[in-house]
Amino acid sequence: MPQLLKKNHVEIRMDLPSENYCFSRFDWTGKITALQYKGLFITGSENHQGDPENILGKGFYNEFGIETPLGFAETPIGGWFHKIGVGLLKKEEAVYQPGKKYQIKPATFKVTQAAHRIFIRCTSESMNGYSYVLEKNIVLLENGFRIDYKLQNTGTKKIITDEYVHNFMAIDKDPIGNNYCLQFPFQLKPAQFIETVNPENKVLLGATKITFKETINETFFFSNLSGTKTATAQWELENRKTKLIIRETGNFETNKVNLWGTKQVISPELFFTIDLATNTSVAWSRKFEILEIK
Repeated sequence: MPQLLKKNHVEIRMDLPSENYCFSRFDWTGKITALQYKGLFITGSENHQGDPENILGKGFYNEFGIETPLGFAETPIGGWFHKIGVGLLKKEEAVYQPGKKYQIKPATFKVTQAAHRIFIRCTSESMNGYSYVLEKNIVLLENGFRIDYKLQNTGTKKIITDEYVHNFMAIDKDPIGNNYCLQFPFQLKPAQFIETVNPENKVLLGATKITFKETINETFFFSNLSGTKTATAQWELENRKTKLIIRETGNFETNKVNLWGTKQVISPELFFTIDLATNTSVAWSRKFEILEIK
């Protein structure tokens, strides 16, 4: 049964690890499916037509190792590799595909819930010298929520990967267009982007802001918005129609910021880099705040 956390005007819905989405891409400890503020939805989903098979992203789903999951390169075809927060996946071909439906051996999950928080621990099996414990604490705040992470390397090999939250944003279900403005705390330098997909030329790049000429119809994508430098991990999305802002702030510097979007949602993504020696741990957090424009 989906979990409901509510405090003042903030309400989040979350599926527990064994509920609904049990696909092989997104972290099962992070299935925050929806955020509401004063009754208005702040989030959307990857596909506005629904997700009957529970295989698509929504809300604040997050992912570890989108490009190369833990141990994938050294795992033989037919062997098993780690997808952090999910479990072991069976390798069937030489190139990893995030959207592929892999066979899964789920990790072990333990959930503890209180009035305004949910704590989830994910414990992996040992495979090819890799094992870990992931802990996540999701806490409601007065005007949003915070996700606290801790990843412990319990294996014999170093863990090198990254993590991001996909952030499927659609404030009051307003289509992505000229009601939105996306602000970053760093300079946008398109010449340093790794990839630019802007087929309609409706995404307008300013010095630190991204706006839209009109409603988007085709998928757009930009990587890496921060260029070749590390940057403050933050973005701020304003919707002029509702006079609301949602802001994500990480307690870390990021060296990769991507932006993906469709007509239905816009997804700014702040990547956290992980380089973790055996028998060590790392902690980081992400805070999401909702602000009203006066």
